[in-house]
Amino acid sequence: MKANVSFIHKITATVMLAAMFSPLLNSGANAQMLAKTTAKPLTENQKILHVLNRLGFGVRDGDVERVKSIGITKYIEQQLNPASINDAVSEAKVKNLDVLNLSNEELFTKYPNQAAVLMAVAEKNGLQRRDLQGIRANNNANQEMKTGQMNNESVEKKANELSEADRQKYQRDAAELYAKYKLGRPQQITQQLNASRILRATYSEKQLQEVMVDFWTNHFNVFANKAATRWFLPEYDRDVIRPNALGNFKDLLTATAKSPAMLFYLDNFQSVSPNAPMGGNRRADNPNRPRNQANQNGPMNSQRREQLKKQYGLTDAELDARLKQNQQVQPKRMPRGINENYAREVMELHTLGVDGGYTQKDIQEVARALTGWTIIDARGYRRAFASLANGTEDARYARQARLLGLPEDAASGTFFFNARTHDKGEKVVLGQKINEGGIKDGEKVLDILVNHPATAKYIARKLAVKFVSDNPSEALVKNVAKAFHDSKGNIKTTLRALFTDKEFFAPENYRAKIKTPFEVMVSAIRTVGADTNGRQIQAMLAKMGEPLYGFQAPTGYPDTAEDWVNTGALLERLNFAVAFASNRIPGTKVNLKQFEGKDKAQILDRSIAAVLDGEISPNTRASLLKQIEQPLVEPKMETVADKTSDDENMAMMPNQGGGRNRQPPARLLAPSGNAEVFKVVGLILGTPEFQRQ
Repeated sequence: MKANVSFIHKITATVMLAAMFSPLLNSGANAQMLAKTTAKPLTENQKILHVLNRLGFGVRDGDVERVKSIGITKYIEQQLNPASINDAVSEAKVKNLDVLNLSNEELFTKYPNQAAVLMAVAEKNGLQRRDLQGIRANNNANQEMKTGQMNNESVEKKANELSEADRQKYQRDAAELYAKYKLGRPQQITQQLNASRILRATYSEKQLQEVMVDFWTNHFNVFANKAATRWFLPEYDRDVIRPNALGNFKDLLTATAKSPAMLFYLDNFQSVSPNAPMGGNRRADNPNRPRNQANQNGPMNSQRREQLKKQYGLTDAELDARLKQNQQVQPKRMPRGINENYAREVMELHTLGVDGGYTQKDIQEVARALTGWTIIDARGYRRAFASLANGTEDARYARQARLLGLPEDAASGTFFFNARTHDKGEKVVLGQKINEGGIKDGEKVLDILVNHPATAKYIARKLAVKFVSDNPSEALVKNVAKAFHDSKGNIKTTLRALFTDKEFFAPENYRAKIKTPFEVMVSAIRTVGADTNGRQIQAMLAKMGEPLYGFQAPTGYPDTAEDWVNTGALLERLNFAVAFASNRIPGTKVNLKQFEGKDKAQILDRSIAAVLDGEISPNTRASLLKQIEQPLVEPKMETVADKTSDDENMAMMPNQGGGRNRQPPARLLAPSGNAEVFKVVGLILGTPEFQRQ
């Protein structure tokens, strides 16, 4: 029966989509074909609407009048200089999201990695860390095998060695740690950060700032669910993207290159020169290398043997047996050497573009120049474990810091240039010799990339696609690239050239861009004056295909119609519009009293005037008149999982640091409000006119 209902729902919704969205579905990938074809210049009101939709996330009640009172030019200048704008409402909305103000080290402590909790459990129970493999094997044997930590035979053996009583005891111990220290779950970090993005985009008066934060976040994309990356994202948003969103491109590029989020996501924190000295302590050469077990640096001295026997109550034979077993379950180490991931993406995606004229040899040379750019305590074990286990781990890392030449209080999760692992030889990038020495090698590379003509053109084209059309003219790109180059990457100057170009206000570009799901959601909230906490609504955003920080490839989410216009995607947008207008999304409240009227026709007219500024095609209006007489399609919602593929992000157990890092199940509320009104408003929010900006 459920299958039949689902089938009927899909058929009904598809018929509705065919009627309402045929202008989009039949137009192909070219967004300009979606625009109204008119040779008439834009009216003053249309120019204001265009600016509010392109430089911001949609039009609120009263916005047009406010812009008209000061003039379009002055409004644009205000948006280009957001420091002068009072943004108290937006800041009040996010003030209780604690992750926004915590350092990476503080995040590791309050929202610890599972491994840190497991190590603390080991300390409490007098276990060696290898003994915890049984707990982890019991929780997720397949994941252990996939990450190469144990083979199938070892997993089964270790899991069977622990009795059910032991496993329950260790789980209780972990639960006690979560309760005692009021620890949070790692997935809460991204949930709060995502909420802040939604709230700021919705309520901020600094609309262009928020649009550019969204733009650069995708340009310098980082995937939240890669191992420890999520712990670095609040700092990435707060200290890297936001301060530089309207600043200088070189500062922004340098900040991303040195950010732990990018270093971890694209693996540059592990990139070391193959010729780096190993010495007697390999962890001193690379602070992110897994700690050696006691018996792997040669024979154990008698003093250390006695310490271990006393600590764990073992005989010589029992200690030897444990050490032998420990050797058998050691994970395979990654080979030392240079990692080219970031070097490739910094040229292909961040600066020059895929046709920027670089070669594979250039990638190798850039990678060499960036060796030694790493992260202190990249997975956060140090500080988190110290807070849970009486400082034992902190003392170990203090000794390691001295070997590295670091201050003993060096913060976990911070950037560090390790001269010992840097390739000291001469490099040649794009024909230019680099022999600055140390960290300056990498900084010289970034300088070369920023000042290359291909970078100016690549960034100019991306900005033109973002703010003007999916297919900007070469003349526009050339004009904007010149502004970028002449200003040495000044982002405000570059945008000013874009907004003052005649192509920006060309009639064919008015309402020609398809909104991304994020833009659809935020503009819907702003347009009807809804209130949201930014949390549960994230599940709807994920359903529409754009979970924030959820794009796995380094390209980031796309910004053209061909990537978003298809029947399945439009169905999810319609689902969102109906659920939103009918007050079915928890944590989001919609009051549609302003749209009420004496009959359906008046409700429709008022809604079109408010939501679409009265601009609607005859075909869409005729379709709406038919649809408001039909039963409203029931929006569907499923649980949206915050999936992760890395065992390090797996929590200890459900409800105690929790299962597989899932968001709470997304449940729609019962509809509330005037049914005739929310039907009309929901359908209008789903129209092609509202889906464009």
